[in-house]
Amino acid sequence: MSTLFPDTHPEAERVQIELLRQAPAWRKLEMVGQLNQTVRTLALSGLRQRHPEATPQELRRRLADLLLGPNLAAQVYGPLRLPEQE
Repeated sequence: MSTLFPDTHPEAERVQIELLRQAPAWRKLEMVGQLNQTVRTLALSGLRQRHPEATPQELRRRLADLLLGPNLAAQVYGPLRLPEQE
């Protein structure tokens, strides 16, 4: 088996993969949920840095653009309304 992560010692990677294989399905799903939440948190942090004046509603709408794409987000939540447009 080739290594997946070149910066990880092969034995450590082998142990990590074995632990993941042995984990029950519920634990794997829990880890995926935690990863998804981390991605959302990081995305919101980046949006706050790029748009420091944005309201929480605008940030949530911009997050929808990132997660769903602008077309689907507009269909689901309506167009992105900026404060000067209201």
